[in-house]
Amino acid sequence: MSTTSSPDLTKDTSGTPEIQVRGLHKSFGDNEVLRGIDLEVGSGEVVCVIGPSGSGKSTLLRCVNLLEEPTKGQVFVGGTEVTHPDVDIDAVRRRIGMVFQQFNLFPHLTVTENLTLPQRRVLGRDKEAASKVAAENLRRVGLSEKADAYPASLSGGQQQRVAIARALAMGPQVMLFDEPTSALDPELVGDVLAVMRMLADEGMTMMVVTHEMTFAREVADRVVFMDAGVIVEDGTPAQVIGNPTHERTRHFLSRLLDPAMADVEEDSAP
Repeated sequence: MSTTSSPDLTKDTSGTPEIQVRGLHKSFGDNEVLRGIDLEVGSGEVVCVIGPSGSGKSTLLRCVNLLEEPTKGQVFVGGTEVTHPDVDIDAVRRRIGMVFQQFNLFPHLTVTENLTLPQRRVLGRDKEAASKVAAENLRRVGLSEKADAYPASLSGGQQQRVAIARALAMGPQVMLFDEPTSALDPELVGDVLAVMRMLADEGMTMMVVTHEMTFAREVADRVVFMDAGVIVEDGTPAQVIGNPTHERTRHFLSRLLDPAMADVEEDSAP
């Protein structure tokens, strides 16, 4: 079997974005959730993806590391085509850290053990090296004193910071955040966002699905507004949040930012 063309097919030589999405489509049965997405995220760039429920934001994020397999289109991470049939997806995923709405911590393991287990199993680090990396990343998220605690003894915000530290312990070049504060009580959101601000300041490439408009306005380099499976607007926070050009964007933001509309649920196709 010839393999001479595989290396060329899996490499993107047109530029140096950390994430590149080309003509991405994703359907679940007859429901087309993504309808031709083109997007680039440069090295060190923070891109916040906003939009109503059902717009395809989380599906897009999950397609980047192939947790969802696209129906059509290409995704590149660090120049490697994630969607190529011969790609070593495990190798690509080592470049990507992902933080979900739910924390997904092992309840029977301590905080340190939650951070060291994936390092040892996936990266092959010994216990001492993994523990050292775990301690450093717990320090980064302000939870060194919780190293020996179990998840059940932590607040939701602390658990989410542990989840971020666990992702960072794997040494990713890209971090994906899928509504990381949506499951938290309002008073716990700030500490998680502070950690994300720190990562942005350190130059981490980040793609963040969020409804936190203050974070998007102050931290993002670009804001992408999605609706019904397409990108409606893509620009700086000042452009997309401060002065949107599309009526659909203005309508969404008016409901999201107006306290009088706080109980009104934006909902597109499921």
